[in-house]
Amino acid sequence: MRKTTRYPVEGSTSLWQVYKTVSFWKIVKCFIVIEIARITPFLSWKNWMYRTFLRMKVGKRTAFALKVTPDTMFPERISVGDDAIIGFNTTILAHEYLVDEYRLGDVIIGNNVMIGANSTILPGVTIGDGAVVSAMTLVNKDVPAGAMAGGNPMRIIYTKEEREARRR
Repeated sequence: MRKTTRYPVEGSTSLWQVYKTVSFWKIVKCFIVIEIARITPFLSWKNWMYRTFLRMKVGKRTAFALKVTPDTMFPERISVGDDAIIGFNTTILAHEYLVDEYRLGDVIIGNNVMIGANSTILPGVTIGDGAVVSAMTLVNKDVPAGAMAGGNPMRIIYTKEEREARRR
């Protein structure tokens, strides 16, 4: 189960009430920074923008590929460790707005993690150190350290021990 906090709403849908939960100007700022970073070819610039303007925790030598989209409303809830690779066009969400509630959850991506292209990471998920997530995966639950995961819905393909055994 993902680690999210639920906030019920009354009246219209939760997304219709979005500016009660997050400032319009914060969303504007995040949107502009993310759109610039998505097309910036310089990895160090992206990391600097994410750390400085979005308050994301981004480790040393982490590589966000072209078109990666961190959460536009709560990017400060995203943490990425050292030497991680986030593949092309991946989306990292820390929120989800539903009809009668919205949910927030921290996303923690460990050190030496590889996320394949076109993946979506849902709120409240932890991806352990050394894990590999294959391309086009919906990460809807935690990925243990060293494991390889993939698919939609995601499943564990190899545990850390099985991956190490295959390398021998």
